[in-house]
Amino acid sequence: MTCHPVLAQAKTGRGLLVSTLQGILMVALLWGLTACGTTTLQASTEYQTVSPSSDGIGRVYLGREIAQTMGHEGAGWLDRPSRVLQERPQIAIAALDLAPSDTVADIGAGTGYFARRIAPLVPQGKVLAVDIQPEMLALLQTELEARGIDNVELVLGQPDSPNLPPNSIDLALMVDAYHEFDYPREMMQGVVAALKPGGRVVLAEYRAENPMVMIKRLHKMTVAQVRREMAAVGLEWIKTDDRLPEQHLLFFQRSAQGPA
Repeated sequence: MTCHPVLAQAKTGRGLLVSTLQGILMVALLWGLTACGTTTLQASTEYQTVSPSSDGIGRVYLGREIAQTMGHEGAGWLDRPSRVLQERPQIAIAALDLAPSDTVADIGAGTGYFARRIAPLVPQGKVLAVDIQPEMLALLQTELEARGIDNVELVLGQPDSPNLPPNSIDLALMVDAYHEFDYPREMMQGVVAALKPGGRVVLAEYRAENPMVMIKRLHKMTVAQVRREMAAVGLEWIKTDDRLPEQHLLFFQRSAQGPA
């Protein structure tokens, strides 16, 4: 049957209008899903999976892609002589305000650069050097024996646990390490459980806010991101000390309200 030309034009017009409206709705729907997905990614405490960046593992936590772990093959970089001037570790250690009887957990201790320097400051206490790489702990053991340090204990952690007893530490210190934790939420839950009443958590992280800090992108963190992730496990921000040349030094304590 042949359609009337006017009716055909009207039908065609209606068809174009419907198609246009459908297209607009589809674009709006896709935009809404994308926007919602982004919001969820920023607010969720669950892990997301993405295509890995050049220095990331493809797992996202609270909007941050987790960085690749530096292997024991790069251990020499941790003990480089220039670190004294580049990072000013003596300032960081002094800022910890340690008591002689404190038990300090150095999480992600590596070769024990900080553990070895903290040990003399806690003669009635001890340092628990935690690392997930047995090779790192073996290198640290060699250093401890060579230096005659006897109040540092080695602890082999797991990617999702520091393997520390509950209520056992006065301070948990993480220097340029937290951003590499494969499972930061679970690891920090273990750290929080290990804190004694009044215990503190201190993180040193390269400043992501400063593009002049020549460290790979995922190996730096902003103050806002660190605070967001610590709040997720029930830690309350105390202060941020920015006396170090390139790093934030962030102090936390357990919140009475618990995890956010």
